[in-house]
Amino acid sequence: MLVPSRRRLRLEVWIVLGLSLGQSAVYSVVQLLDKMTRAPLAEGTSTLNRSQSTREYFDLTYQLLDIVFALVPVLLVLYFLTDQRQAVPGDDGNSRSAFQKLGFNFARPGKDLLQGLGLAALIGIPSLGLYAAGRALGITTAIIPSALDAYWWTVPVLILSAIRHAVLEEVIVVGYLLDRFGKFGWSVPLAIAVSSVLRGSYHLYQGFGPFIGNAVMGVVFAWLYTRTRRVMPLVIAHALLDIVAFVGFSLFGKAVGLG
Repeated sequence: MLVPSRRRLRLEVWIVLGLSLGQSAVYSVVQLLDKMTRAPLAEGTSTLNRSQSTREYFDLTYQLLDIVFALVPVLLVLYFLTDQRQAVPGDDGNSRSAFQKLGFNFARPGKDLLQGLGLAALIGIPSLGLYAAGRALGITTAIIPSALDAYWWTVPVLILSAIRHAVLEEVIVVGYLLDRFGKFGWSVPLAIAVSSVLRGSYHLYQGFGPFIGNAVMGVVFAWLYTRTRRVMPLVIAHALLDIVAFVGFSLFGKAVGLG
């Protein structure tokens, strides 16, 4: 099997991040500075799911295109993590796929679902308190999880958007980066710390509260991954958190005075 050098792996990581969440982190920092130099953060807003057209089916098309193309970097890292073996006489062909390496499969659906539900509860409830505290301290913007118009496809698109975020973040920031950081010779605590800070950094456009909350979430998720080597429970937990936020706000936000 061909083993890439560390230099090649570092370049690979920079390319992946430049095409995905590293790019998001840079934009997030610039957006934070923009908001801070306009007005206090407490007066700012952060909208997560925006309408992209006043015409219903063009808006739907744009939303679906965003979801599909956002997942291309995930396909890229799955390709990078797949064993590239030359045909060798006597090779048993049992090299693990990227899905197996990351635990991104349905090998244990029941256990993954239970762990995902537990993680969602563990992270979700304190996050509400942290958001309230951040708003009270003036370090967090008002977050609007969904600003999509009400169409028949709004809820399905929000669910797909939540799954997109979950897959993109957990596969790349946890599964892929921890694999590559390990090949760089980094210690587990350092790898977890860098992964978690990155997770927090691309949420900075929402303010410092979400940065802290997501960084802590990153520590918990990355630590659990080092114990189980399965990214699927993290994807489930993340998707559940975002579905509750996106769909709940879309359906009930105005009714409770949040819309």
